[in-house]
Amino acid sequence: MYIYNVTMNVEEIIHDIWLQWMLSDYIPAMLATGKFSKALMTRVVVEEEMGGKTYSVQYTTDSKETLEKYFTENAEELRGKSLPFEGKVVSFRTELEVIGEAHNELFRKN
Repeated sequence: MYIYNVTMNVEEIIHDIWLQWMLSDYIPAMLATGKFSKALMTRVVVEEEMGGKTYSVQYTTDSKETLEKYFTENAEELRGKSLPFEGKVVSFRTELEVIGEAHNELFRKN
């Protein structure tokens, strides 16, 4: 399993519009490619020297090959959707290979 992580710092002036766009348009478009099984959006809880708010979106995919297909078939078009926010959002991307996963099981007493 692979995770395609995109971390973005968003200027305050466009924050609310950008956040709504991410949740209602961009993330659904990423999932609609069929290359990702889920997306997790988080806010980075830190005061940035540069200001703004920072978010991370983690898109889960089954393999490096599927991620490469996203890059060749979909990435350019989807990145183009963010042009209205150009200069107001700074982002960087990281590819993560999942090595292991653990879950805490909750037990209920009846």
